Amino acid sequence: MRNPINIGALASGGGTNLQAIIDNCEAGVIDGRVAVVISDREGSGSLERARKHGIPAVHAHVPKTGTPEWVQANRQITRVLRDHEVDLVCMAGYMRKISPDLLAAFPGAIMNIHPALLPSFPGTHGQADAHAYGVKVAGLTVHFADAEFDQGPIIIQAAVPVLDTDEEDTLVARILGLEHQAYSQAIQWFAQGRLQISGRRVIVDGVPTATDATLVWPPVELG
Repeated sequence: MRNPINIGALASGGGTNLQAIIDNCEAGVIDGRVAVVISDREGSGSLERARKHGIPAVHAHVPKTGTPEWVQANRQITRVLRDHEVDLVCMAGYMRKISPDLLAAFPGAIMNIHPALLPSFPGTHGQADAHAYGVKVAGLTVHFADAEFDQGPIIIQAAVPVLDTDEEDTLVARILGLEHQAYSQAIQWFAQGRLQISGRRVIVDGVPTATDATLVWPPVELG
């Protein structure tokens, strides 16, 4: 039996995905524990959520990307993660680019979640961009992080139909509910040692090799 993993979370905002991870760890759904939460925003809801669960909550000021100060801040974040013996780093709404030093410190062990079906609609407004474009299917992507935003190998994706009555906020809400499930599932696969990175692909051990499941929206009416 594998030992539970230590998770280090990087977060910038309110932390609903972080809360789902914490809850699923405490419920035994994830074989792990959140060992530390780090936020680049001192007053973020993520830090408050961590404190409510007795999890070390660390504010790390992160200057402009690419500057010497940014490099130093990322080195400090790396030290904090190592001090808490983190096995997996999870970006949960972390809105800053991470440095090559941090990536090198946790090879194949940094995850991110993005609220769109990558490689479509990368960036900070994935749901809004998809809705504005008029897509019929939207969703989310959990992937391993690499040196570029939203480009790392994909672990799991989940899709939802975009209804004609959808406004941006209703679409965001439906995607968010799936985010909480999919991110925890990806973390549990990691904890179980079931993820293997092969080039741009992530192989998940034990998933079905064939399926007739589809999502076509609007539904096809022809016989």
